[in-house]
Amino acid sequence: MAPLRTRLALAAALLCVGVMASPVAHAGSPAATTVWAVGDADLTPSGKALSTWLRARNPTRLLYLGDVYESGSGAEFARRFDPLYGAIARRVIPTPGNHEWANHATGYDPYWLTHQGRAPGPWFARHIGSWEILSLNSEAPHAAGSSQLAWLRRATRAPGTCRIVLWHRPRWSTGWHGDQPDLAPLWNAVKGHARIVLSGHDHDLQRFADRDGLRQYVSGAGGRFNIPVTHGSGATLRFADRSNRGALRLRLSRGRAELAFIATGGRVLDRSVTTCTPLR
Repeated sequence: MAPLRTRLALAAALLCVGVMASPVAHAGSPAATTVWAVGDADLTPSGKALSTWLRARNPTRLLYLGDVYESGSGAEFARRFDPLYGAIARRVIPTPGNHEWANHATGYDPYWLTHQGRAPGPWFARHIGSWEILSLNSEAPHAAGSSQLAWLRRATRAPGTCRIVLWHRPRWSTGWHGDQPDLAPLWNAVKGHARIVLSGHDHDLQRFADRDGLRQYVSGAGGRFNIPVTHGSGATLRFADRSNRGALRLRLSRGRAELAFIATGGRVLDRSVTTCTPLR
């Protein structure tokens, strides 16, 4: 048998090799941060079931993609949104929808001020690990010369594409509302500066092929009824589900995102992966 000193040295060498050979953690590992994205929630049986299931997942962050029905008044936030996601409101990153923006001064703004200690403003940036989240506003002016577009250009000066952009009405959609051409200025402004665009508005789940280096997801199946009307789109649809209530799960790590549409209860409907250039 080899001397004790020799055996200890061999064990140390093998341990070192094992550590050196350990794989780099990707988004499915504990190093990843899990967030969820959903829009168009409503106090319906399916909306309540989804919110209960999502809250039980204990999300690090919930990206809320807009619409508080019917008009986003303070009373409607209290009656129709707070019972769904009020318990985790401090972890929500919202973007305003077309239903609530007209009343934002009495609904959206004070609700988030009360629950987060600050009003979010019409557009803003947050960070989740190495990813930047840009919450934009499809309901405020966003054409050339607008304050929003000027802010966006300043916000994306840092090189890199590990950004997720939120706005309510999707630039591309095959759902009831269809494509939204007026949002082209926002889309064009984030080309080369972001990787993922998340929207709601249509009450379904959609994933599009990459276009201009961006990938559009629609995650508006938060509980509001869906209108079974479809349209063609100028972008290429890769996946759509118009019957399930569900949300988009994002597992984010440095330079990588694993995404999955998941129905209430946990059934995976669609999976996708994307990579990006970390911000500098």
